[in-house]
Amino acid sequence: MTTPGLPLRQLLMSLGEPLVELQAAPQGLDVPVRDVAILDPEDPPTAAPGELVLAIGARGRAALPALRPTVRAGAAAVAVKLDGPGQADALREAATEAGVALLSVRRETRWEHLDSLARAIIAGPDAPAAPGAPGAPEPNAGDLFSLAQTVAVLTNGIVSIEDTSSRVLAYSRSSDSDEVDDLRRLSILGWQGPEPYLSKLREWGIFQHLRSSDAPIAVEPHPELGLRRRLAVGIRAGAQPLGTIWVQEGAQPLAPLAEQALVGAARVAAAQLVRRRRELSADVRLTRTLLTGLLEGSTGPQSLATHLGLDLRRPATVLAYAAHTTDALHRSDVTGLISVHTAARHRTALLAPIESRVYVLLPELPAGLPMTTVRDWATEVVTAAREHLGVPLRAAIGSTVDGLAQVPDSRAQADRILDAMGRGGVDLDVAALIDVQAEVLVSEMVALLQERTGLRDPRLTALTEYDRRHGTRLAESVLAWLDALGEVRVAADALHIHPNTLRYRVRRAEQLTGIDLAQPQQRLLAMLQLRLPADEWSAGSPSRSEGHAP
Repeated sequence: MTTPGLPLRQLLMSLGEPLVELQAAPQGLDVPVRDVAILDPEDPPTAAPGELVLAIGARGRAALPALRPTVRAGAAAVAVKLDGPGQADALREAATEAGVALLSVRRETRWEHLDSLARAIIAGPDAPAAPGAPGAPEPNAGDLFSLAQTVAVLTNGIVSIEDTSSRVLAYSRSSDSDEVDDLRRLSILGWQGPEPYLSKLREWGIFQHLRSSDAPIAVEPHPELGLRRRLAVGIRAGAQPLGTIWVQEGAQPLAPLAEQALVGAARVAAAQLVRRRRELSADVRLTRTLLTGLLEGSTGPQSLATHLGLDLRRPATVLAYAAHTTDALHRSDVTGLISVHTAARHRTALLAPIESRVYVLLPELPAGLPMTTVRDWATEVVTAAREHLGVPLRAAIGSTVDGLAQVPDSRAQADRILDAMGRGGVDLDVAALIDVQAEVLVSEMVALLQERTGLRDPRLTALTEYDRRHGTRLAESVLAWLDALGEVRVAADALHIHPNTLRYRVRRAEQLTGIDLAQPQQRLLAMLQLRLPADEWSAGSPSRSEGHAP
């Protein structure tokens, strides 16, 4: 059964001028709006009959491709953000031709808030009367918008519900924009109270009262600041502050029992916010799923950007952490430490454990952020893990990329660095590619030899097999001599043997295998192949404590 929907006219009246503005309505304002849909630029443009389509991630002319397919599907309206005044004309003309209503959305408005508000308005406030209060609507237990509207009815005021950081969670609808004062208007537009007004409220002791008392408090009007009279009450769970309900007086005085209504509303809101905090775990799981998909290259960047309101085109980089023991990073205290330290340095940092590593995405980096700054952040984490948890970590800094679409490349580079650090030969806890470029490339060539046995020199394979069967150390001695560039004393000191012993071992290796270490190509191949892990040479490697020639 198809729902009748809400007339576009009523939706626009409820949303209000601070959020959206009507640009075109070729089918009139009585077009029914039945639902809200989000149009991701990476998805084919689709819509269902009666939907309000939010064209996220495509500003101005880039939203044009969404218009025709949506009207063919019977969409009621399309909402877009504009980059400049000139773009409204082109979009308005296209919308009129397509026969679909066009709404422009303020640039400051967050899509997820508009989506939530529009859905709440379309769902409507229909609810049974509350016991003991004939005629008063009972709020939907899971809907803060319905609660705000209920409080508005009971107090005869204009309501907003905010969290402890003065971010707007929900607000009531107002049919007369002249009733709304500057604090209310700016808070709704930016979804957070403006700092100049908040500092005044702190100065007057309002916030201190709200944190410590369950009783409502009045804020007297200040015409010089554009503030009308309002009541406020703290939302608390025991002694824990959860937020605030504000009721602004409009053209009519507040109801006589407004304070009593606020006390009850605060208790209802507390239950909803506690439940909402529990539900955040589901949001965290979704965020981690989208982040993991982006890091692995299986999910495009738009989904994560839309979910979190991230800018696709801002610089980003990936940090990768690995422990010296394979199971250390599965401990929640280690991942928690990484998360807390990184978030303290970068507000929008995101964390995802994948297999034995922990990846941190740093999106929306300031342009020109020095590499040394990111290195310092990673060093703080490694130092804290060692000092506070006794866990030795290695950290790799991926390349800084131009936007979220290139994040898999940054992750791949961080993995290359960690792989090289894990194979040894890198005496660093934190590294970027510039620090270990040679080590990374040599490590990857050794990894290639490890995977493709056909690329190995069989004479060197025979040498390592000889060592295994006879308990000798010829291959190790040849590699030490090569690494020392033929300096016998340096190589002998590294192996803790006499120089003559080293000379004997190198000659013996050449005699047994027929390799000629005077040839540059054979020396180069030996330097690479003899770096294979001992278990790759053959099973049952002998102890390396033996110090005499065979």
